[in-house]
Order: sequence, then structure tokens, then C-alpha cells
Amino acid sequence: MKNDWSRLRFYYDPIFLTHLEGFQHPENPARLEIIVEHLKETAIWAKLDVQQAPAADKKWVLTNHSEEYYHQLKAASEKAPALLDGGDTILTANSFEAAARGAGCAMAAVDALLADTIDSAFCAVRPPGHHAEFDEAMGFCLFNNVAIAARYALQAHELERVFIFDWDVHHGNGTQNSFYHSSDVFFASIHQSPHYPGTGLAGERGSGTGEGYTLNFPLPAGANDAVYMRILEEHLLPAIRDYEPQLLIISAGFDAHEDDPLGGMELSSEAFGEMTRRLRSTMKPLNGAKVLSVLEGGYHHNNLAHSVAAHLRALTEPISA
Repeated sequence: MKNDWSRLRFYYDPIFLTHLEGFQHPENPARLEIIVEHLKETAIWAKLDVQQAPAADKKWVLTNHSEEYYHQLKAASEKAPALLDGGDTILTANSFEAAARGAGCAMAAVDALLADTIDSAFCAVRPPGHHAEFDEAMGFCLFNNVAIAARYALQAHELERVFIFDWDVHHGNGTQNSFYHSSDVFFASIHQSPHYPGTGLAGERGSGTGEGYTLNFPLPAGANDAVYMRILEEHLLPAIRDYEPQLLIISAGFDAHEDDPLGGMELSSEAFGEMTRRLRSTMKPLNGAKVLSVLEGGYHHNNLAHSVAAHLRALTEPISA
């Protein structure tokens, strides 16, 4: 059977290219430019339902971030260029709008998935989001796109259980902290450790009503495809089956690739496709394999593009029984 591209939606907006335009920075516009170029070269782009989305309404951003922080980012963007997070996270003139539209894309994808318009969505957004805390920018991240999308699914669509899997090489500290004390979002992460930001130890399991709903797999540098697949099969996929989520959100960073300059892992491009297949197969009996994927890291441009393509192909393949 052929891939069904009609049930995948690709969210993208040219404004994402204006964030950090002209700056020498690992998280630069070329990341998206090369993804799009590769998808066009491989004839995938012509098959995609490419859509934009409006900026996330302030009230939804404030479900995960403080109002003071929201206005701080807006003011910093208006006075750009501005340095946050000790200079690690930079804002340029359109950074606030790009971040708000990134969150808006994730929210629009939730709407389409839960309306059964599509089966999967990939949000090719920047800046990334999983390090962003309630009131602090971190690690190139401004608004936490996946956390805002999860809260939107819970509140606007009245879901009861959302599962977030973060496969970025860096631990998604902001996402973990957003849901550390609650059971309506299960957060799981496979990441390099020790590595930035220094969180995500195996003992971090949630607290209060959220105890047991955080699952971390910190791995030393050099972990390869086989290590990741073993963790999926032995731990992560069983956790998904037990939790029975109504929606799966992937924090899709591709910087665990073997050639990525900011990580030390040894994943192939195809590993991201294989993880996607196994996740969709697990979700099939739970919600019909509804999957929302949001771009996080990935800093080797060519391999980022190839990894995204592998991920998209896996999102559109027929699911074997």
C-alpha cells in the first residue's frame, strides 16, 4: 500500500524564517529552508497539505506562561535585538510573532486532529519550545509549543489524557515542569545525559498527583538506534499502552542524529522514521494513531532534512496489524 499523504498536514509559515535572520546562531533560518528544499527535491512537498495558522491567542499562551513573561518577550522583541537567558536565546524584531504563530500552529493541528480532518500533523516551526519555562526563556526557546498544545487539548477539547514524548537530544525541562504535578499529561523523554540543561534524571518521576507520570531515560553519549528501540519496546510503548492517551504529541528534535554538532548520540536518519512507526502502531487501537509532531532541535542541516523526511514518510505509511 502507498503512503496516504492526504491525512497528514504540514504547518509552516515564512515568518519563521525571520527569527534570528542575519545572526550567526545554531538555531538559524537555514534549518527550515533546507528542510523545505529537501522536501521539494524528493517530491514530498508537492504531496503535502501545507498550511499556516494564526498566532496563538494570549489566553492560551497564558495557560502555560506567566503574563509578566508574555509581556517581557513582546517588549524585548520590539526593542530587538535582545539577549535573554544569559545571551543563549536571542530575539529579533519578529521573534515574538514567530513564537506566537508556532504555538498557534500546534493548536490548529490539535483542532484538525480532534475533528478527524487529519491523522497526523507536523509543525515545522521555530523558535523551538521545549526548554521554555513558565516565566523564563531557555535554550533557544521562547514559548513552549507542545505544552501550550497539550493544555489547549485538555481545556478547549476536554481531553483527559495527553502523552508527550520528547526525543530531542536535550531534555525538555520546560515541558516536564509544566506537568510535573499533574496526571492529565504524561511526559516521557529519551535524552543525552549529562548534557544541557542538566535535568531529566531517572529519579524525576513527578510529584503529588503527577507522581509516576514523568518518565526519563537519560543516556550516555554514543547511544545508537538499537538502544533507542530497546527503550521504546521495553519501557516507553508499554507506558503509552497503560496510560491510554487520547492524543500523542512528539517533541521532535532531530539533534540525536549521529552527525549533529550539538549532541553526542549516534542515531541514523531512519531511526526517527522507525520510532514514528512504532509509536503510531501503539496509538492505533487507542486513538486511531492521531499524532501531533512539533519541531524542536536539529542542527546539522542536511541530516535534519533527511530525518524530517523519514519522519514524514512514517507518519503517512499504512499501519501494519
